[in-house]
Amino acid sequence: MTYKKFNDRVEEILYGGDYNPEQWPEEIWEEDMKLLKEANINEVTLNVFSWASIQPSEDEYDFRRLDKIMNLVRKNGLKVMLATSTAAHPPWMAHRHPDVLRTEFDGKKRKFGGRHNSCPNSPTYRKYAPLLAKKLAERYKDYDNIVAWHISNEYGGVCCCENCEKAFRLWLKDKYKTLDNLNYAWNTEFWGHHFYDWDEIVIPDLRSEFFAWNRTQFQGMSLDYFRFNSDSIFRNYQDEYREIKKITPDIPITTNLMGFYEDLDYRKWAKYMDFVSWDNYPSNECGPAEIAMSHDLMRGIHNGDSFVLMEQTPSVTNWLPYNALKRPGIMRLWSYQAMAHGADCIQFFQMRRTRGACEALHGAVIDHVGTNNTRVYREVKQLGLELHKLKGEILGSRLDSKVAIYFDWNNWYALRVSAGPSINIDYKNEILCYYRALFSEHIDVDIIGPSDPLDNYKILIAPMMFMSQDGYYDKVKKFVSDGGTFVATYLTGMIDENYLFKLGGYPGEYKEVLGLWVEESDALPEDKANSFIYDGTKYPAKLICDLTHLDKEDDCLSVYEEDFYKGMPVVSRHEFNKGKAYYIGTHSSSEFYRKLVHNLCVEQDIKPIIDISALDDPEQIEVTARENYNGKFIFVLNHSDKDIEISLPQNGTVLLSEEHIENGHRIKIKAHDLLIYKV
Repeated sequence: MTYKKFNDRVEEILYGGDYNPEQWPEEIWEEDMKLLKEANINEVTLNVFSWASIQPSEDEYDFRRLDKIMNLVRKNGLKVMLATSTAAHPPWMAHRHPDVLRTEFDGKKRKFGGRHNSCPNSPTYRKYAPLLAKKLAERYKDYDNIVAWHISNEYGGVCCCENCEKAFRLWLKDKYKTLDNLNYAWNTEFWGHHFYDWDEIVIPDLRSEFFAWNRTQFQGMSLDYFRFNSDSIFRNYQDEYREIKKITPDIPITTNLMGFYEDLDYRKWAKYMDFVSWDNYPSNECGPAEIAMSHDLMRGIHNGDSFVLMEQTPSVTNWLPYNALKRPGIMRLWSYQAMAHGADCIQFFQMRRTRGACEALHGAVIDHVGTNNTRVYREVKQLGLELHKLKGEILGSRLDSKVAIYFDWNNWYALRVSAGPSINIDYKNEILCYYRALFSEHIDVDIIGPSDPLDNYKILIAPMMFMSQDGYYDKVKKFVSDGGTFVATYLTGMIDENYLFKLGGYPGEYKEVLGLWVEESDALPEDKANSFIYDGTKYPAKLICDLTHLDKEDDCLSVYEEDFYKGMPVVSRHEFNKGKAYYIGTHSSSEFYRKLVHNLCVEQDIKPIIDISALDDPEQIEVTARENYNGKFIFVLNHSDKDIEISLPQNGTVLLSEEHIENGHRIKIKAHDLLIYKV
């Protein structure tokens, strides 16, 4: 196993976040420095939204204020992640060059305002954004406290303007080469859509192929536009990346991603990021497993390397319907949760609460009161002290997972535009069902994609793999043949990469390794359910019920109990050479997934990191293990409202208290507290 820090020159855990002194009078800056240092902050992210101030016109640049800020933080010993400011173009640019403005999915042309309002295929944007990045790199290349470049900010959205339409045609020409190939891939004989000229192709949006925001009439065309939009915005990132890399080749470059964000294929992006960083803003309803799953996705898209938690709120967000405070201890707990899943850097948005506009009520280290006398400040200060104690011992460590869950953005796009079988199909939620079960079993999980190797895993779970990427079946076949356990579900292997359905029966080529074919699928409304018995317990069959025929009757583990397909298989297990392939033909309850996952892990001799199954609510207790040259670090996080007591399995040291523990020693973890145990 190889271990990689996000920056080899960083020797301690970086702790800080977005700092926007340009929003405040200069006399406050020195006061900020004192408060940030007292809070044990050692890094700040600067210059995230300053394009309009830095560039007053096409050929004029003014770095005087940023020079002052850069020199101030360097004088005070702070590291810097320097942003390029290109997430919001200046007003003059929209006024003089309207091609820079986006067009919405319904055809509405935007005016200047907000952020991420730049057309990714605008010649104006593609000229001035990388030029600004270049000038920033040239000006600050010799600052030895810059630990990373932060390009733009939270890329996202879709544009449907004429620039994008022209660029889409070029993208299609490059992909399909000929109109014959395109017409075949899109099945344009349906509804008389055969194209004879590239210029006949228009953007699939609410003016053309979509009849609702998420309902399209031409899946292949719409799927390609989602891919094209992701590629277009990605190219904006690459434009800036290349300019900066020419000037500062040794400083790593990133942009802040957003977890399970549907519009952008982050797996493709991650190949062009020196390290992954992301912003963790869970809703009030998110449980610990759902938050953890996003961390594991962000780690997974970059080969399992450690990542940076670029943003989180120290206390409260400002955009939810009800912006609940993080209760005492939760900010600390969630910060360590990020670290437990691979974070080497803990950051916040924001350092000082802004005075106006929409983020004035978003949490900050320094509140409007402007002092160190707040609950949030004290919690931030305490966490900073603890991270300083940890120094760099955990940096670069990895999780050694034996279970992988397959997730693919192209598959997400395909399910998003699917015309049937149910409007309640939810790809992310189906993945979460299996992830939550593994989380409750205290098993580390990797979230992988089509190009990731399978050699290190014993179990591969691929929920709702509706689209099977070219060649992936061969990887799965070898994985199972060599002794692995493969789990597939309803809506598996039905279409190719162009959204053309496989002929010869579902689930396409996977019929061989799964030992079955699916004749029909019944979609149940939300208030209806069938049922089945698995391992002696009755469970509901909801959402989709596949009507399946098995090659071998003995492969059947469960059958439906109701309707005309009563007695047909719902859960099956097929032995294939040295391994096994399971098929789950329905959506069920959390109790079922937990039981299934438990049985799979027992069958493959995968044991919990720490066996604490006797606890009342194991889903509220999180356990992970990171490992590097310094040792193995077991994280146990108590997300519940109750104190717990556990037995530690090996001799080691509790890092934050420096207490040495003998094998079998029982230790108490308070509510919303944690321990890091070095073996």
